[in-house]
Amino acid sequence: MDAVDLGVNLFVALFALVDPIGNIPIFAAATAGASLRQRASLAALICIFAAFLLGFFFLTGLSLLQFFGISLAAFRIAGGILLLLLGLHMTGDDFLKSFTDADAGADLKDVRGYARRRFQRLVVPFAMPLMIGPGAISTMIIQAGEAAKIGPAATVAGYVAIAAAAFVTFICFALTGPISRLLGEVGMAIIVRVLGLILCALAIQFILLGLSEAIPGMISGAVTTPYPDSGH
Repeated sequence: MDAVDLGVNLFVALFALVDPIGNIPIFAAATAGASLRQRASLAALICIFAAFLLGFFFLTGLSLLQFFGISLAAFRIAGGILLLLLGLHMTGDDFLKSFTDADAGADLKDVRGYARRRFQRLVVPFAMPLMIGPGAISTMIIQAGEAAKIGPAATVAGYVAIAAAAFVTFICFALTGPISRLLGEVGMAIIVRVLGLILCALAIQFILLGLSEAIPGMISGAVTTPYPDSGH
């Protein structure tokens, strides 16, 4: 594997893990009633944060977790719990309302203030661990080790891949207006609830995987890896 291969592989992996297309309905619900500039400003803050966080883990690898004495298994469990709480909230009646009421009547020209308030609300658990979860972080750690073997060019390629993934995510989030108008309020509510159910299942999978790593033999491999032949 050379530097270009590492960069391409990392970009593809990040696009799948961050899943900007799958997260569009949630972002659209969180920015209901916002202007194009407000939505784009918030998307920029979230994507800059995501890129910085991914770059930080690409730079430090396991050093940060080791510094705090945190295992990757414990990080998976903690991230799974946060995702589970978010998923349960998404399946309730007040999820969309909790976002739309927060800035009800806000000035559509208030771009920076709106983006700052929403970012403070969405940084956890939307930006992390929904977008940047244990899977993305572990991928960065693994790829950082590969880049160290290849050389400085691979490290540069890794950072380019992170920036490219963040930019594509920004484009997806910035263009949520047409999608939210197409789905309407009812369609958005249905999609968010379905995603909430899927997110709960994903959170449980994270927790089970973390427990299986922390306590080997406690949980069957058929549970933590239900489809071994699918390539996932």
